[in-house]
Amino acid sequence: MSIGWSKAGLGGVDSHDGPGALRAWSHARWLLLAGCMMAIPAFYLELVATSNSMLMTARALYGGMAVSCAGAIARTAWSSHKPARFLNHNAFDVAITFGALVSMIGGANPWSSLEWTLRLAFMAMIALRIVIALRPCFELNRLALLPLAGVIVLLLGGAGFYALEPRVHSYAEGLWLAFESSATVGYGDIAPTTPASRIFAVFVVLLGYGMLSLAFAGIAAWLIGKEERRLRREMHRDIKVLHAEIVSLHRELEGLRDTLAPRQGDSQGVSKAAQQPAVRAARVRP
Repeated sequence: MSIGWSKAGLGGVDSHDGPGALRAWSHARWLLLAGCMMAIPAFYLELVATSNSMLMTARALYGGMAVSCAGAIARTAWSSHKPARFLNHNAFDVAITFGALVSMIGGANPWSSLEWTLRLAFMAMIALRIVIALRPCFELNRLALLPLAGVIVLLLGGAGFYALEPRVHSYAEGLWLAFESSATVGYGDIAPTTPASRIFAVFVVLLGYGMLSLAFAGIAAWLIGKEERRLRREMHRDIKVLHAEIVSLHRELEGLRDTLAPRQGDSQGVSKAAQQPAVRAARVRP
């Protein structure tokens, strides 16, 4: 658990906590993700509701989200050795759960300016939580998931625009508008006109632009990693060559030392033999 995520209220479970808490959190993360995903259709059902059944369906989805998030947090806190510390480090998820409970009550439709602000802030929190939950899926060793995620965003974006934008008359036009929005091209042939479709376009732009950025960053990282691996192989090959040369020089030095050792012994013996008469003569002198 990093200090930065803990300060942001997204710390998860401390790595020094018990194994039960770690195991509970591994399942709770997906429950939180499922709960946050429920908020998306609930938000738009309530936004474009034309009957009480649509409002009730939206509030039922908010209720399911609240139950899912609260259950995930409560189960992990129960398994943790320090539940208060866990709740403090996951205040962001607690706030999302509280927001889902408040959303079940709902307000008058159309919404007031204050309710618009609160609901958009709540949906921004939901979007951030979904991105953080899916972050492990976009690591370098899972680059194959990026194109699949981009396709899913486009498919869902096309369906959303087809349902929310009256100027979109077919699913193909919805896909085209989703592509224009996610790629930030903006040809102008089709544009969102209703509040619901405009808000939806904001999320499509953010998600689509994020997916494209991740895809290009992943490709660049893969190319850089490939070049680094090539340089690493070359460096290892040069190191092996240098090691072989050092071993060869060491053997040559050993052979040279073995060759010179007898000669040094003979020269020392000759010098000692030459010094012995002088020593004897010095002893004979009175």
